[in-house]
Amino acid sequence: MENKLLHTPEGVRDIYNDECEKKQFILSEMRKVIHSYGYRFIETPTFEFFDIFGKEVGTTPSKDLYKFFDREGNTLVLRPDITPSVARAASKYFPIDKKPVRLCYEGNVFINNNSYQGRLKESTQLGVEFIGENSIDADSEIIAMVVKNLLKVGLEEFQISIGHAELFRGLVKEAGFDEEQTERLRNLILNKNFFGVDEFIERFHLPDSLVTLFDLLGKMYATPKEWAYALDLAKDYPEIEDALMYMKKLYEILEIYGVSKYVSFEMGLISSYQYYTGILFSGYTFGSGEPIVKGGRYDGLLSYFGKEAPAIGFALMVDQLLIALERQNINLQKPIEQEVILYTKENRKIAVATAEELRNHGKVVTMVRMDLTNRCVDDYQKEYATKSLTVLDGEL
Repeated sequence: MENKLLHTPEGVRDIYNDECEKKQFILSEMRKVIHSYGYRFIETPTFEFFDIFGKEVGTTPSKDLYKFFDREGNTLVLRPDITPSVARAASKYFPIDKKPVRLCYEGNVFINNNSYQGRLKESTQLGVEFIGENSIDADSEIIAMVVKNLLKVGLEEFQISIGHAELFRGLVKEAGFDEEQTERLRNLILNKNFFGVDEFIERFHLPDSLVTLFDLLGKMYATPKEWAYALDLAKDYPEIEDALMYMKKLYEILEIYGVSKYVSFEMGLISSYQYYTGILFSGYTFGSGEPIVKGGRYDGLLSYFGKEAPAIGFALMVDQLLIALERQNINLQKPIEQEVILYTKENRKIAVATAEELRNHGKVVTMVRMDLTNRCVDDYQKEYATKSLTVLDGEL
């Protein structure tokens, strides 16, 4: 009879042996990059009050949250997203109205996805939040840091797709769409149904210039030169023009950072999170069916927690990144020098002393007490052939 106690619930899993070592290694490497940009770690609770992730904040839908109650009857949720938690903590503890604050985090998030989606319900994120500065320099720093992180762990073929939330807002404003029509269009774009977008737009008999600008939403561009025609058409639509010009200038700064070849522009990029206000981006590589990084600017989020402050950040999807690295056969983890000491109870004292001395010099040491009634030294030598092996002779 199958022992159900050995199994995990659907959507979560155990990570062990080489996979776990590799995950810890890439986390360690990415922390180095983040620290090099001057970011400091913050830890927020795994669960928070429901309102932190409520509809007003614009995060995960209620049906996808893990909800429960405390003794006082408050509704609590396992965090589906760490950014609102960091925004809450920053509003409470940091003088973000006086100087920018650079924070980073690492932790697990929980989303109760539908079973048929095949996605993990618990996953690990490593991310940063740059709070208190609304500038193109802050935006370019964040995107450059994303690229540097992915390069650090060995990815060479990946793309950061950049969009701008105000482009979509500007288009629907100029078209005069109401809330229901805007939501319909948003869902078509989120589902990548651009044929449906075209059919939807045709119903409203918009000016040709605006129809052409709406056509941007279904296209990808490598550089701003490819949408130069759209800038001319957008001169009569200030919000649309501003968004396009901003992305053009952003690209020029990313060229200075030396990372422009890793970015492209996805004009129809829209997040299910409603709190984004400026640029937003997602990172992709082959071997993963999901984005390996998500981020963007959210200048209005902190106002829900009593502070008015601009902010931008990103979250690296560590589990998806790990899958991609494995499928691309990328493993930058350096072999660890390991020592194995075989000993008997008669020479335990010298074995322990030898092991501690080696560990004090930074070596990894495994002590194995030999039971020669079952195995001989040759068996151990075969098992540990790839490691430095010390056999301490004693009375056998």
